[in-house]
Amino acid sequence: MHTAPIHTPDADSERARWAASADAWDRWADPMADLADKLNRPLLDAAGVAAGDRVLDLASGAGEPALSAARRTGPRGLVVGSDLVPGMLAGAVRRATAEGAQAPVFTAADMTALPFADGAFDRVTCRFGIMFVPDVAGALAAVRRALRPGGKAAFMVWGPLSGNALFAEIAAAVAGHLGEDGSLDPLFRFAEPGLLANAMIGAGFARADEADLTPVRKAPADQPFWRAALEMSFGHRLGGLAPDRRAALEADIAARFATQATGGVVPVPAHVRIVTGTAAA
Repeated sequence: MHTAPIHTPDADSERARWAASADAWDRWADPMADLADKLNRPLLDAAGVAAGDRVLDLASGAGEPALSAARRTGPRGLVVGSDLVPGMLAGAVRRATAEGAQAPVFTAADMTALPFADGAFDRVTCRFGIMFVPDVAGALAAVRRALRPGGKAAFMVWGPLSGNALFAEIAAAVAGHLGEDGSLDPLFRFAEPGLLANAMIGAGFARADEADLTPVRKAPADQPFWRAALEMSFGHRLGGLAPDRRAALEADIAARFATQATGGVVPVPAHVRIVTGTAAA
């Protein structure tokens, strides 16, 4: 038996959070591309994205995994990337120009009211987005409607905070310097096994499965490998922060990871979960 989700996000707060973080996501999109690909590939594999598929990517942000999906579907396929906050898509549109005719199409869309015809897509993907939607049941029902019979949706969510050292250390430092505001709570909304899978069955999916990934990144201790996560997750709290307070915060984060280094390398474990749902044929 599963407990209720730990946190239901507020729609206005989440819209404001991502609007404030859009520039950071655009700025880090290219430097983080190789690391992001390590998560994109298993998500696209789980969804079964293949040449010629029609794919909808939700909460695309700066463009992934929509851009990667478009390379898989090829010229006979179609990839549509969407995000609730139009500003978040600026980086996606910028990056798509390098893809030429194979680029995805990007559009702003509310996950609970998708502006697409019934059965329009073969696959739906969503990387770290569903947890921020207040009405998860509505979003999953909309995804189910947009899938063709037999189509498949794949969502990637975070496992527990205790298994995600990058977030755990940064969150502790931010709370110590800026106070606790619960802004990380939505990230781990589906950390408990079965929560999202059960919600998918409740939304009408014929089958739901989940698999956990627990990679350990080996980060160079002498580099601020944590800065992207700080700015992308806490950008809404960093704006207007005095330079000395920002410097003190960053020094604290660096010190926390320095204590974990061995031979100049910091092990950074992560825990993510891929939850797939298959529409009835």
